[in-house]
Amino acid sequence: MRVWAGRPYPLGATWDGAGVNFALFSENATKVELCLFDSGDSLSESIRIELPEQTDQVWHGYFPELRPGQLYGYRVYGPYDPAHGMRFNSNKLLLDPYAKAIGRDLYWHDSVFGYEVGSRNEDLSFDSRDSAPYAPLALVVEEAYTWGDDRSPRTPWHNTIIYELHVKGFTQLMPGVPDKLRGTYAGLASAAAIDHLKKLGVTAVELMPIHHHVDEHGLHLRGKSNYWGYNTLAYFAPSVRFSSVRHPLFAAHEFKSMVRTLHASGIEVILDVVYNHTAEGNQLGPTLSLRGIDNTAYYRLMGDNGRYYMDFSGCGNTLNMRHPRVLQLVMDSLRYWVTEMHVDGFRFDLASALARELYDVDKLGAFFDIIHQDPVLSRVKLIAEPWDVGPGGYQVGNFPTGWTEWNGKYRDCMRRFWRGDGGTIGETATRLTGSSDLYAHSGRRPYASVNFITCHDGFTLHDLVSYEHKHNEANGEDNRDGANDNHSSGYGAEGETTDPAINRVRMRQMRNLMGTLLLSQGVPMIYSGDEIGQTQRGNNNAYCHDNSLSWVDWSLLEKEKDWFEFVRKLIKIRKSQPALRRRRFFSGQGIRGENVKDVYWLSSEGHEISGDYWNHDSVRCFGMLMAGDVEEFDEVGNAIRGDNLLVLFNAGTTPVSFQYPVAGPAGPSMDLMIDTARPHAVHVAFDAVHPYPLEDRSLALFRWKPATPEIS
Repeated sequence: MRVWAGRPYPLGATWDGAGVNFALFSENATKVELCLFDSGDSLSESIRIELPEQTDQVWHGYFPELRPGQLYGYRVYGPYDPAHGMRFNSNKLLLDPYAKAIGRDLYWHDSVFGYEVGSRNEDLSFDSRDSAPYAPLALVVEEAYTWGDDRSPRTPWHNTIIYELHVKGFTQLMPGVPDKLRGTYAGLASAAAIDHLKKLGVTAVELMPIHHHVDEHGLHLRGKSNYWGYNTLAYFAPSVRFSSVRHPLFAAHEFKSMVRTLHASGIEVILDVVYNHTAEGNQLGPTLSLRGIDNTAYYRLMGDNGRYYMDFSGCGNTLNMRHPRVLQLVMDSLRYWVTEMHVDGFRFDLASALARELYDVDKLGAFFDIIHQDPVLSRVKLIAEPWDVGPGGYQVGNFPTGWTEWNGKYRDCMRRFWRGDGGTIGETATRLTGSSDLYAHSGRRPYASVNFITCHDGFTLHDLVSYEHKHNEANGEDNRDGANDNHSSGYGAEGETTDPAINRVRMRQMRNLMGTLLLSQGVPMIYSGDEIGQTQRGNNNAYCHDNSLSWVDWSLLEKEKDWFEFVRKLIKIRKSQPALRRRRFFSGQGIRGENVKDVYWLSSEGHEISGDYWNHDSVRCFGMLMAGDVEEFDEVGNAIRGDNLLVLFNAGTTPVSFQYPVAGPAGPSMDLMIDTARPHAVHVAFDAVHPYPLEDRSLALFRWKPATPEIS
């Protein structure tokens, strides 16, 4: 086979219409061989060819006779000295980090480990067996897709409502989705799925990981799989698991069609991405790709020798974001998903791990600097999960401008407040208004806070109000996994019950929590299934359950129709009221110089709250009055004006007669929009003569039109 020198850029396998260029970075390798396979059933390569050139530590070659559809892998030569971080082993076939399609998945076998499994010397031993029959194979692709007039909805952050979902779990049991499309990208793009999303009213879907991942060896031995997918092996390849046609060349096409269909329906696509670690694990993990290509360059290693890995992810390793070629890998991957796959943004799993320049978290790390100056990535939605498992890793509020964050403090505060914990109303007020204590100091806006009550990691909303303790026995880890402190309660029973009184309280608490979420400043995120009362039977870490425990049970939609309509109503209210979607923090000052503030905080006596009242341990009730005359303008310069809104909160266990507001611009009469204790009530008197009967554990929302300002 002919081979020419080729080019060192772009990295990966690139078809140019006449042949294929291969380029692989390895700083410490002494030789790199390209291995070509005839089929996925091949036990060994049909041909092995040394890449002829090395330029700036990139090994490359051009093959004029190769075409898209070619299966390949690499063998990389270099020193094997695990005690000092060098883990080259040419007996191990390695996956191209830039592979855009996976032609054959990993088959677990002891030969995919670089050391002798079971040896008393553990990873310091050497395994000489050929891993080619079992290793994953990359596939050369041709980038060809007709996008037509596809355009991103580009929904402004302050108008965004995120819906987190798992591609398979969302549609696997969904009626109306054709059987062959259930659990797939095409299923998510089906009419039934789109109709549900549009009917609910969300503006963006946040997809749990769809990059190609592998199941951990330990899960494989237990007969389980990594359903969630936070174990990435290939950062450019969409997972074939979610393709209706189980062929790697079709997976990317189907993914693109899904994105185009969602865009046409006004729904953005955000990817949950895992760049903090890879599927190769710690020193006892397999040698599948980066470890064998150049372990010391790609991973953060400990100490002077480098045998062990720094682990800020809890998954065995951490990518070395201090290395320019590792940064390039991540940035190239991100740009690929935006430019080639048309996604609208990313949620970065354990993002604090990406910010660690040396050991401590550095919010001005190279990772952020590069993204901020990038003309492609700086324009998409960027969401950080602002923590990792390392020291100092909890960094909520400390990410730079241009980023939003999953606000874990919002989640914990709202759970504690509605559970009835004392001393929480002060923080609750701060979280309701966009968490200015976390974001205002750096010049960010309320929408820097992605507010959520539940997500994939933890209890569902139904389980949050039904279980005081986690029940993860089905995971096979003796219930040791998953968070122990969930700020949850069963309100008189643990798990399902037929007691009508307990079930009434639970349903009211679900309304309270969802109502608070959608009436708060910031960006609300709803976890899929919560809108119909999905349960995981108390499991708060269902990462390994690719079954009915995790799949959304759409039979609940009819059973919980009233609950679903309540959530829809809340979303409609949010979209219709500018006061709930502010682009600036409340100032507490007058509007347009008038003697009317933009927000008032009220005691149940109707007076403005001040001083120690905020921190009083016995207080569970307060009101929030928001001016609808927001200092905002639409795209053509028209002033945005909505209703004045009053929200009453009572997390206590006794009813309260809430007095008509003495402070603030209350109207002569107020329309009741929501009462979580009376979900069907519409006309209840609330004026200076009639206090509002606010039930225990309830939330009520009122509106009235602000006075029209005189035009001079």
